Amino acid sequence: MISGAPASGKGTQCELITKKYDLVHIAAGDLLRAEIDAGTENGRLAKEYMEKGQLVPNEIVVMMVKDRLSQPDSKEKGWLLDGYPRSESQATALKKFGFDPDIFILLEVPEEILVERVVGRRLDPVTGKIYHLTYSPPETEEIAGRLTHRFDDTEEKVKLRLKTHNSNVKDVVSIYEDLSVKVDGSLSKQEVFAEIDSILSSLFEKKGMTSHSVAG
Repeated sequence: MISGAPASGKGTQCELITKKYDLVHIAAGDLLRAEIDAGTENGRLAKEYMEKGQLVPNEIVVMMVKDRLSQPDSKEKGWLLDGYPRSESQATALKKFGFDPDIFILLEVPEEILVERVVGRRLDPVTGKIYHLTYSPPETEEIAGRLTHRFDDTEEKVKLRLKTHNSNVKDVVSIYEDLSVKVDGSLSKQEVFAEIDSILSSLFEKKGMTSHSVAG
């Protein structure tokens, strides 16, 4: 599991981790947004909560995550759960279903950096790739022209989400205390990944696992 505030770099690190270790990347936020885009009842309810900067209720999210973790590819390759669980009750629900990580990574980044990262984020609706106007601008004018600003990526919304994140993350970390590792997410993405890579390599070595047999 990997956790951190909005824009702490979870998505970027997950991309690098899954590329090297061939895990199934599961992001609760992506599952939710897919429901919103599809216009489902769950999606409509989720959007109402997200627009207020609140956590989407467990009964909506837990079942979506559980279903994804239960699919054959997740069981075969192992999984990387991104940005979930976000509260003590979500972590407890996952435990009840028998889903425990081998390691829980927490990315820590100062609030002023997080706000700057979020407000400059843009989404390419064609590829799903996230860009940043300052740190990771689009490669071509064509891509630049189609980028969209996600409805929850405003300064006001990110501050609400940070408040929610901060009030919940300590409880989540306490549940996975023995498995938790804190990483400085304000460093460059290469430096952050080097640290995570070192942690995962040691974990695999200790457990005698290959990248194809890790459980989470």
